[in-house]
Amino acid sequence: MSYAQEYQHSLADPDSFWGTAARAISWIHKPSAALDSSNAPFNRWFPGGTLNTCFNALDRHVALGRGDLTALIYDSPVTGTKREYTYERLTELTAKFAGALRAMGVDRGDRVLIYLPMIPEAVIAMLACARIGAVHSVVFGGFASTELAARIDDAKPKVIVSASCGIEPTRVIEYKPLLDRALELSQHQPDNCVIVQRPQATATFKDTDLDWTKLMKSQLIPPAECVSVEAADPLYILYTSGTTGRPKGIVRDNGGHAVALRWSMTNIFDVGPGEVIFTGSDVGWVVGHSYIVYAPLLAGATTVLYEGKPVGTPDAGAFWRLVEDYRVKALFTSPTAIRAIKRDDPDGELIGSHDLSSLKTLFLAGERLDPATYDWATERLGVAVADNWWQTETGWPIAANLRGLDPMPIKAGSPTVPVPGFDVQVLAEDGSRTAAGEEGAICIKLPLPPGALQTVWGDDQRFVESYLSRFEGYYLTGDGGYVDPDGYLFVLGRTDDVLNVAGHRLSSGQIEAALASHPAVAECAVIGVEDPLKGQVPRALVVAKSTFTGSVEQLSAELTALVRAEVGAIATPSRVDVVTGLPKTRSGKILRKTMRQVADGVDAPVPSTIEDAGVLDRLREVLRPT
Repeated sequence: MSYAQEYQHSLADPDSFWGTAARAISWIHKPSAALDSSNAPFNRWFPGGTLNTCFNALDRHVALGRGDLTALIYDSPVTGTKREYTYERLTELTAKFAGALRAMGVDRGDRVLIYLPMIPEAVIAMLACARIGAVHSVVFGGFASTELAARIDDAKPKVIVSASCGIEPTRVIEYKPLLDRALELSQHQPDNCVIVQRPQATATFKDTDLDWTKLMKSQLIPPAECVSVEAADPLYILYTSGTTGRPKGIVRDNGGHAVALRWSMTNIFDVGPGEVIFTGSDVGWVVGHSYIVYAPLLAGATTVLYEGKPVGTPDAGAFWRLVEDYRVKALFTSPTAIRAIKRDDPDGELIGSHDLSSLKTLFLAGERLDPATYDWATERLGVAVADNWWQTETGWPIAANLRGLDPMPIKAGSPTVPVPGFDVQVLAEDGSRTAAGEEGAICIKLPLPPGALQTVWGDDQRFVESYLSRFEGYYLTGDGGYVDPDGYLFVLGRTDDVLNVAGHRLSSGQIEAALASHPAVAECAVIGVEDPLKGQVPRALVVAKSTFTGSVEQLSAELTALVRAEVGAIATPSRVDVVTGLPKTRSGKILRKTMRQVADGVDAPVPSTIEDAGVLDRLREVLRPT
């Protein structure tokens, strides 16, 4: 069936479309319908259905005789460790830890907070929670104590699972002191903390702390069986930054999540049983939840859990080594990771030293894919480079090139087309639909498809106010863009990244695309800074490739001229600064808002999600208004 037929089917008859998709999931009791909109906007998918997500991800494959297939590959260049787990072995370990959680009093609906590095225990803990109907909340490992405390107080976990440390290429980050400090700051106290002791650092235990290894070896703790949960019961809470400073807990259900992710693996990522996907993210982010852990396992595929960086562990060929070693079919990472690889290996010499014949598609998401990065990856790898666009809130791609359903021609700068189930519309300020090529607010007409957020944890009103109040009947993505005459969606960035220069609305993405096309540019960011005459003017910050040896002044002049020629005189940057690095979150997003605040003289706090605060510190002198 063609994409157009599937898409129209999903919008015209969601009950039929998603009812068919739900057959790929094993149900304890089959749902009575696909969609229950009786309590809109709090729509529920698969009412009356009961299931267990862990069973669908693990036990089902064992029951089907695929227990000896590899489920999880752990590759850690920072510790020199490689391990593989079959579906049967991963099921045994998960059932054992689920039994340990149950022995600590964790029951259906209780929360378990997971604060772990990229180690197999993180995957096991997540699946163990799903097995007994508990709700997990994974917090990115190494988050500061204040941020961790805020999430502890909001989720109120019965148990916290953590480790003695995380390991970076150049340092060891001790987690236990961060956790102990967070518990000093938080009002809520868990019953127990389970700690994975790693050789690189030894944690000091308190009375309520338990050792992971001892629990897993205990003969007194029986493994737990899968329990039945309602389709609408929460599977996990994942926190995203809120505009108020209070973390916003996105709630994901069990039934809709399982159906949507299983469908996406076949139709978007074209990965099936026994095939290998490597997702270069972290389990602390939504990409890690969806495409390191749940979707690959729901599909019976093999997933690679990588404890390392795209560069520096040991070099810019790290991802290509993984593709060769494990015969990876689909590689999913961020444009930021590819730009880092491009910066260190601009000619792609390390690509040529590895056998990448297994690789069919490079999938990218998390940050706008600029055409220059798309062109570089396409030329060097010789495979399809497919952008996809989505959010923590949606849980899976809103727009993508559906490689397993109907691969379409790729347009640089576009994630291609809306995915079935997502009724994407671009709206003007007055709520009317824009014409083809006309920019506006990207929205999704309700109901959201399966797998999207159900609400905000403990705050239904905040869910409505944050996402559903701007345009009646629509979910507001917060991103701006347009749809071209061919139906391709172009996402130009957050609506607060739109510059207003003398009454002209300009997208930072347009200007960045022009800058990134220069052969000396590795990555860049454009921000709008206050100007007494024009309201705002663009400023550009550029990181040059490692091979650049020319004049910084000349490069700045060339880039200014390039923007003037490609975007227009109104978009010409007031300054182009060549810098050593750009401040980013740990998931790779450039902190444009923070840089804009600094440039406007605002006392901008250092975001808790920042990867390296030193990068921002070094930019303050460059950005500070004169």
